[in-house]
Formats: sequence, structure tokens, C-alpha cells
Amino acid sequence: MLDQFNVGDIIEGKVTGIKPFGAFVAIDNEHQGLVHISEVSHGFVKDINEVLNVGDMVKVKILKIDQENGKISLSIRQAEPKPERPRPARAQEEQGNRRGSNDNGGFNTLEQKLKQWMKDSNEKQAQLNKRLKK
Repeated sequence: MLDQFNVGDIIEGKVTGIKPFGAFVAIDNEHQGLVHISEVSHGFVKDINEVLNVGDMVKVKILKIDQENGKISLSIRQAEPKPERPRPARAQEEQGNRRGSNDNGGFNTLEQKLKQWMKDSNEKQAQLNKRLKK
């Protein structure tokens, strides 16, 4: 019954269910496929619920059709044009310096992240020590 679909087709479907590993998308009244979380977006998706909701209409590309088991693998990411590549960090830093800003384009460096982590860790340790003294 999946003869009407071909690998590589880009079609529209409706999100019918969301799980931590991906989303189920109905591609017609009888068939649905799975969009694995790695195929939801061009960027990293930590929580699929931040990107998709049940009822969303999405364009999907058919990646694989398993006739025997009736399973369809889909991709939202491959149905969309690839976003422009971000400029190299050096170019962003130079632009920030021209604007008089040293904020690394809004990104924290590893050193900054480590300092914040140490600060948070020390605060949590101090709170635990206070509780133990009570």
C-alpha cells in the first residue's frame, strides 16, 4: 500500500505524536512515519518538544520505506534548504571589536563556561554545608 510514495519524495504531513527519540508524522490517512530527532533540524535538538508540537504541519522527505514492516523513515531537516554557514569565529570577533564589544558574539568561551561552572558548584557546596551544620 506504500506504492504511492517513493524514497526522496518531499511531502507535507501532520505531527501526530512526539517521543524523546523523534516525532510521528501522518503522511496520509493510512500511513505515518518517524522523523528521528537527528532529522528534525539542521542544528542540534536537545528537546524535540521545543521544536515540534502535535498538530504541526511539516514538510518531510522520505528517507526509507520498509514495505515488509510498513515503516517509513522521514526527515524534516532534509526537506528544508540548508541554512547559511555561520561566519568563522574570528570574523565575528573582529566585527565585535569594530563595534567596541568583546562579548564573543554572545557565545561564552570554554574558560568563561568553566568559571561559571566553578562558581555554581561552589555556591551549591556552600548551601549543602549550611544544611549540614543545622
